[in-house]
Order: sequence, then structure tokens, then C-alpha cells
Amino acid sequence: MAKGHKPVAGSRAFWPRKRANRIYQNFSYSEEYLERISGIIKDVKPVAFCGYKAGMLHVCIKDNKKGSATYGQEVVKAVTVLDIPPVIVCGIKVYEKGGYGKKTKTVIWAENLDKNLARKVDLPKKIDKNKAKEIENEIEKASDIRLLVHTVPKESGIGKKKPELFEIALSGDDIKKKWEYARSVLGKQITIRDVFDEGEYVDVKAVDKGKGYQGVVKRFGVKIRGRKHNKKRRHIGNLAPRTPARVLPGAVAMAGQLGFQTRTEYNKKILKIGDGGISPKGGFVSYGIVPNTYLLVDGSVPGSKKRLVMMRKAVRKPLIKEPEEIVHISLKSQQG
Repeated sequence: MAKGHKPVAGSRAFWPRKRANRIYQNFSYSEEYLERISGIIKDVKPVAFCGYKAGMLHVCIKDNKKGSATYGQEVVKAVTVLDIPPVIVCGIKVYEKGGYGKKTKTVIWAENLDKNLARKVDLPKKIDKNKAKEIENEIEKASDIRLLVHTVPKESGIGKKKPELFEIALSGDDIKKKWEYARSVLGKQITIRDVFDEGEYVDVKAVDKGKGYQGVVKRFGVKIRGRKHNKKRRHIGNLAPRTPARVLPGAVAMAGQLGFQTRTEYNKKILKIGDGGISPKGGFVSYGIVPNTYLLVDGSVPGSKKRLVMMRKAVRKPLIKEPEEIVHISLKSQQG
């Protein structure tokens, strides 16, 4: 049998390979994405949500993909468990058209804000109750309406107090209906069931595990030199040719930061949305017990445990929308 030969790996699509600017990232909702989602979803509803990564399990499900060799049979899959506490709509962000795209016109805050939100941002000392009425009279001039939400980590298994704050876009084309929906949920909680259904495909975005400063073998998978090679073994052969007389960025594998970088993965299927009873015996290692609502996602997602994972409705065409029947969920202890 021929010997496999793979001298180098590692995509050049991500450059520079440096640490993310913060530990959680939000999606950017382009006009093309919102038009596509609004063409599928006629009602006004949020298009994204978030959850904390708790760990992984394996489940036994019935394969419902027609044409598959295991169609109708029970197969074992690895799943990721996300702890999904509700989010609170703390504000409404109104956008208007600017010279270079959208720009913020105003932010309308809820009256009763969570005191822990002050750990994240400086809250307004006085809330203008008449601002919403003024905006409502000129709502047709607005270009977009988005929800400003924050997480409730105290209802998760993490136990921290400082919440995360981010925007969520709304589906739909009618700006008045978006405004009415935003006013109806201002100051209230939104759950995962208000956004996603079982069997739906989502895109996930998170900051992956940080590995620190690593060499070229671990960072790019370059081939280890022979035993009798001159001087070093875990290094590249040369940097570049004589001409051009410079090192081209991204073209040569070099040592540096590995991990703690923002990554997006597409078309992850939601297998189940449930409430409690998903934690293995003794809890998830490095996380603990998932107390309330959870989400089972097919396969792996970026990030370490306790890290916030963002989810949005899939931008690419999904394969199968029907939920799969889960026969068994393994809750065996992960503590050895």
C-alpha cells in the first residue's frame, strides 16, 4: 500500500492568525441575508440566539436521510449540548440610511433594566419615556429595527453575574411590523423556542479554544524532517526563494498564535430542544449541571466549555428539515 504524503495543512483563508478582540462574537446581518430569510419567514421574529457550550454526548437516532446506506436504521452520532437560558430585550436599536450604509439613529432602553447589566455597560441615568412616541411618528424613515438583548447567565450552569450584550436582527420586510414586535417584547424575555424549531439548520459562531504560541508542526501540520536532517527537525525547509526578496504573508508556515480565533460553521442541525435531565452522572466535566433549557446540535461546535456560542438561521440551503427520532441519549458519567 502506498504511503500517505501530506507535507502541509492549514487554510490561508484566515489571516492574520491573531487572537480575537473579545471572547464572544456576534453575526453581521447583511442586506442579502435578511432578504433571503425574510423570503422564507413571513412573520416578524428574531433570526439569532445564543447558548453556553456545556459539553458533548452521543445519541442513538433513526437516520431519515433518503438515499443513505443507513436510511431507516439506528445510527450513533456525537452531539453538542448547549445550555440555553433566556435572553432579555433591554433595548430597541433604530437604524437609518447613511452615506456608507446604515447608521444608528437612536436606542430606546427598557424601563426596568437588570442591575447586573451595569457590570457590562454604563446604563442611562434617566430614561426618556417620550422617545418611543417620537420615533413611532417617524418610523417610516427608519431603515431597520433590531433588538438589543443581554444574556441571563445566572440561570445557566456557569454561575457568573456579568451578562453578554449584543444585537439580534428581525425577519420581515415591513418596518412597521418590526417596530410593533420590538415594542411588544421590550423588557421581556425571549426563549429559544421563539426563534428555532427542532430539525432546523443553524449557523454557529464562536471563539475557538486558545492554544497559545505554537510551532509550525502543530499550527500548520508541516512534515517533520528526517533524523539526519541538518540542525532542526520541527521546522520548515526555507522561507522563500531569492526573488522576490521578501517573505510573502500567509504563504509560508510560521510559528505563532494558535486558537482563540473567531470561527463560523454552517448548517448544524438542531436535533432536540428540551428542559432539564440532559446532564450526565456527576455533571459535565468543567461545566457542571445544565439546569434548564438545553439544545442538542448534531456534531461539534467551536469553542471551549462555558463559552458563548452564537446561532443564526442558516444562510445556505439546508438539506433535510424534518427532525430525527432520538432513540437513546447516553448519560454515562464522564469522570472516568
